[in-house]
Amino acid sequence: MAEPIKNRRPEVAAPTPQNTPATNAPISSHAQQPAVASIKEEDLDRAAAASIFAQNPRLVQMIQGRLGSLVGRSSGYIESLPATVRRRVAGLKGIQKDHSKLEAEFQEEVLQLEKKYFAKFTPLYEKRAQIVNGKAEPTDKEVEAGEEDEDQKDADSKTEDKSEETTNVSGIPEFWLSAMKNQISLAEMITERDEGALRSLTDIRMEYLDKPGFRLIFDFAPNDYFTNKFITKTYFYQNESGYGGDFIYDHAEGHKIDWKEGQDLTVRVESKKQRNKNTKQTRIVKKTVPTESFFNFFSPPKPPTDDEEDDASSDIEERLELDYQLGEDIKEKLIPRAVDWFTGEALAFEELDEMEDDGFVDDEDDEDDDDLSDDRDDDEEESDDDDDGAKPKQEAQECKQS
Repeated sequence: MAEPIKNRRPEVAAPTPQNTPATNAPISSHAQQPAVASIKEEDLDRAAAASIFAQNPRLVQMIQGRLGSLVGRSSGYIESLPATVRRRVAGLKGIQKDHSKLEAEFQEEVLQLEKKYFAKFTPLYEKRAQIVNGKAEPTDKEVEAGEEDEDQKDADSKTEDKSEETTNVSGIPEFWLSAMKNQISLAEMITERDEGALRSLTDIRMEYLDKPGFRLIFDFAPNDYFTNKFITKTYFYQNESGYGGDFIYDHAEGHKIDWKEGQDLTVRVESKKQRNKNTKQTRIVKKTVPTESFFNFFSPPKPPTDDEEDDASSDIEERLELDYQLGEDIKEKLIPRAVDWFTGEALAFEELDEMEDDGFVDDEDDEDDDDLSDDRDDDEEESDDDDDGAKPKQEAQECKQS
């Protein structure tokens, strides 16, 4: 009888609808070799593979492309079923189509419900804009409702209120700039150069399109940077619904900004000195280059074309996703709760802050750290025992300190 082969790997079952992944395999070209002292044979194989992939990024792209082409293909399992069973599967797919139609109807009704309540929100947004821009004052009832959440009111605050009445402050200065700087995704886009223009921002509004989509409207007072009173950005969805009846984002279009001469915040001027080889004369050459600015938000990236390289296409896809998310953040977070972003209270409800401040960490990491700590303690104890027989204990402690 033949002896079993040692270290033989278990045979992998042929792919079926039950074990075929629905997405591409997560192959990373940035994988690193494990730094653990004892490495198993399987770990060595993985480390060697990771090293090969790291040195051959095009190989990774090729493998990912091959794996991507396999997604959605039949494994032959369904075709192997008896005809009666295949008929039942086809019937289930027909029922699923009816379900998808209902899902599309559901999403359409949700959109209509959003529009219905947006019409009710609009008068509140208009009153907010009047107060922010000094055209109206809140009623006593509104002020009392806003103060209900405060723990206590002392005499000092009332004194401050009276002293402020003597100043000529109109509305709430820099309301929208402060709110945007407290919104994490937007704050990362705002540069110091942008703040001068954004101080003239009087309101941020939105409106739904006749077809699925929405438009963001930024209202500006006269300023030193551009002549636009309104700068808009419109997000369009595809005509056909996606899986589950969801609307599929298609593209965005930004409004052209009419910059005043020399005030374009999306570019900067670089000066370079050039010397003529023959005459030895020098001249200053100025060149305009793109630079980071919040106002790049109004020049959204265009979807990639088939002719573009994979890396460039992937970069554009990431920018498109970020651009759409920014629009959603303004629509769903900033506009409805602008005062909470102005005061900073909205930050407490951000998922990012909850994850960072909840005090929990990965159990596995802790266990690994504990294990390594225990190993180090054991090694130190063994070292102490060995040293006891040869060297004084004091010398061992000095070694530890060093």
